[in-house]
Amino acid sequence: MPLSFCIVDDDGSARRMLQYIIEDSGIGEVIGMADCGQDGVRLILSERPDIVLMDLLMPDQDGIETINTLQAQGCRSKFVMISQIENGDMVGRAYRSGIEFFIRKPINRIEVEAVLHKVNERYAINRYLDEIKSSLEKLEGLQFGAAPLPVVKRTVREILQPILMNLGMIGESGSRDIIGIMEVLSNREDTGSLPPLKELYEMAARTYKENPSDIAKESKAIEQRLRRALSAGLTNLASIGLTDYGNPKFEHYAPLYFDFEEVRLKMKEIEQGKETGKVKVNIKKFLQVLYLELQEGMGR
Repeated sequence: MPLSFCIVDDDGSARRMLQYIIEDSGIGEVIGMADCGQDGVRLILSERPDIVLMDLLMPDQDGIETINTLQAQGCRSKFVMISQIENGDMVGRAYRSGIEFFIRKPINRIEVEAVLHKVNERYAINRYLDEIKSSLEKLEGLQFGAAPLPVVKRTVREILQPILMNLGMIGESGSRDIIGIMEVLSNREDTGSLPPLKELYEMAARTYKENPSDIAKESKAIEQRLRRALSAGLTNLASIGLTDYGNPKFEHYAPLYFDFEEVRLKMKEIEQGKETGKVKVNIKKFLQVLYLELQEGMGR
């Protein structure tokens, strides 16, 4: 079922362009548009869209005020902020209000599609987790005195997807490789330290390749996808840290999964607006920490 969108922006051409991109790319359907915050509140409370694209600066009230008003009235839509400014304080306020991502103006189709695909994936995961929670609540509500319910064990995917989502990596192809590696590791009797990275990549490649030369090629491809995924996660956390150093997500995940020097250099790159090529992600540390989190989630 396609996602429903509402767009709130005082720029008519921006609204039309966003509607075209959303519907032409098959991401979803635009069910309503408004040109100011007050009309946007009425529209969104009436239509209850899955996703709202909200302009940061509008004549009557800014996008953050509009989101706060909506949430105070029980709105559960997901929000994506549209902005042509990159003021750190404003960006920090926007994230604290509960937005998912930013789309910068002038609007670029490639950026809009990339952001909305990630929002789509996150929405689907949250909906899946809500369904699981609802099912468990129904089981807990069975007649008093019935036989104790068996312990429901979570799968590797169910444990890791929320972590990868919080790291901003769930939309990367390497996230599937990470889950695949952890699924292989979860079946090992040795639950201690990880084997060498090369061996890990080969173990994952063997799950769907048989020819030795294909396994070798796929192992290298897995390593490249992992580096890109970890780089995306590091960039996401560094961006959060720049806007709000006390953000709980940044405080928890950044030092846990990445080396402090990596995070510091990436924050400096983002601040200066240029890549130095000096940031090298520590794949072994990342996988080791994630493996420990997986073992804890599986009750080992």
